Amino acid sequence: MKAMILAAGLGTRLRPLTDHRPKALVEVGGRTLLEITISRLRNYGIREVIINVHHLGGMVIDYLKSNGNFGMRIEVSSEDVLLDTGGGLKKAAHFFLENGEDRESPFIVHNVDVISTIDLRRMIHYHTERRALATLAVQDRKTSRYLLFDEQRRLCGRRSDGDQITELVRPSAQVEALAFSGIHVISPRLFAGMTEEGAFSIITAYLHLAARGERIVAFRADEYYWRDLGKPDNVLQAAHDIKEGVLLS
Repeated sequence: MKAMILAAGLGTRLRPLTDHRPKALVEVGGRTLLEITISRLRNYGIREVIINVHHLGGMVIDYLKSNGNFGMRIEVSSEDVLLDTGGGLKKAAHFFLENGEDRESPFIVHNVDVISTIDLRRMIHYHTERRALATLAVQDRKTSRYLLFDEQRRLCGRRSDGDQITELVRPSAQVEALAFSGIHVISPRLFAGMTEEGAFSIITAYLHLAARGERIVAFRADEYYWRDLGKPDNVLQAAHDIKEGVLLS
């Protein structure tokens, strides 16, 4: 099984920690965010990973080389211009489609700046069982941007609390607003349906696909630890959680 780590962001919310290093190399409890994510994927049997980079991307490449790619096959997708989550994934499509690989064999996409105990094996099983195009790990927690799901846990829209804007792409008598965790399981046939070009959010592509009847589903991850590491205070809290045993390092 393969995976992609999204690590190309500028890390502006993490300043000053990212003034002289990319966010992937910010440390939590003595380990970089990138090492934590790679180790987590490796623990689930994943041995082939592609990582997108942009801001100070050369430092990430040097870091991987100095660590022997952590014993894995790792490719780097360098972005001269930031492509956002969807554009970055689309640029890396060749990695998941090489050698005529089965387009139903899923892969994982994982933000480098989130840390969790979400059971990826269970999530993959959930995705396969439902024959989903994409499965998104979500939680019932407060956020500024929600994804909306119907009673069958199919994506049908999104809501921005800041702007009080709700966008529905499929009609539903009842919707549930949930927060996305930055972890996906995706079937490679997704690429054939992505009509967007350049820089775009993967959520935009998901909404377009959901509107066409594709199965984009929610995996409820409320029982698991999860933290966004996009701000210095969150990094400090995660380090504390590791030290206290709340989150295994």
